[in-house]
Amino acid sequence: MILIADSGGSKTDWRLIQKDGTIGQASAPGFNPYYQPIEDLKKNVQEILLPQIHDQVNKIFFYGAGVSSVKNQLTIKSAFLEFFPEAQIEIGWDLLAAARALCGHEPGIACIMGTGSNSCLYDGKKITDNVANLGWILADEGSGANIGKKFLVDYLRDKMPESVAKQFKERFPLSREEFLEKIYQQERPSAFLASFTRFIFQHLKDPYCYNLIYSSFEEFYENNVMKYDNYQNLKVHFTGSIAFYFSDVLRQVANDKGITVKNILEGPIAGLTLYHQKDSN
Repeated sequence: MILIADSGGSKTDWRLIQKDGTIGQASAPGFNPYYQPIEDLKKNVQEILLPQIHDQVNKIFFYGAGVSSVKNQLTIKSAFLEFFPEAQIEIGWDLLAAARALCGHEPGIACIMGTGSNSCLYDGKKITDNVANLGWILADEGSGANIGKKFLVDYLRDKMPESVAKQFKERFPLSREEFLEKIYQQERPSAFLASFTRFIFQHLKDPYCYNLIYSSFEEFYENNVMKYDNYQNLKVHFTGSIAFYFSDVLRQVANDKGITVKNILEGPIAGLTLYHQKDSN
């Protein structure tokens, strides 16, 4: 059996490929080693994944946010070895997952735009360049957390149209202190901020909401895609909930900047499953 995981800031998608080619699936909370203890991942494996496994696991491909460092890769690998001591384990960062799922074996620029955001230059085999990812506090342009942060700042400082603010208050009837507590004192603040994008999507026809998304995507293209050599001649691909649901705006901004956008997928797990199915033969 082969296990494939795509772990983002909000959730982890699992695929289980049996020897006969049948595919199972599971969903678990997201895991990022920079923000969470390894025990969180172990708990997800034990409580959610193990009950669905009935055969020997031979290979594990775990792709996730925050696993680009060797230290984090070894930490995650050690956690899996506790449950699957005989398995071959490959730990890859979420950008490699995006590149393999979106580009296959063709060169291009692969981007992630979900709770967090990132991008890379891919030559068809490996990642050759990556604009430094600084996380949701410092950067993450175009991400759900970044958009949500901007939206909340405008809301708390009375900088958005009254009609939008009134409807948002009905959806999130929290005081300023309660908002700050959720962000600074509770777990997964980036996911909380990203949750506001559902409201923004539902009010996208409002000029304020549309301009917020448009300007956020402009920042992403300018600070990520346009930093790569020859970006004008490469196809740009996206995966992630923000890119998927706001795809019309994403393509419009790209068109305005002379950038060619091809694939936009909600998540890379289906592409990764196809990419790794050969390993089950």
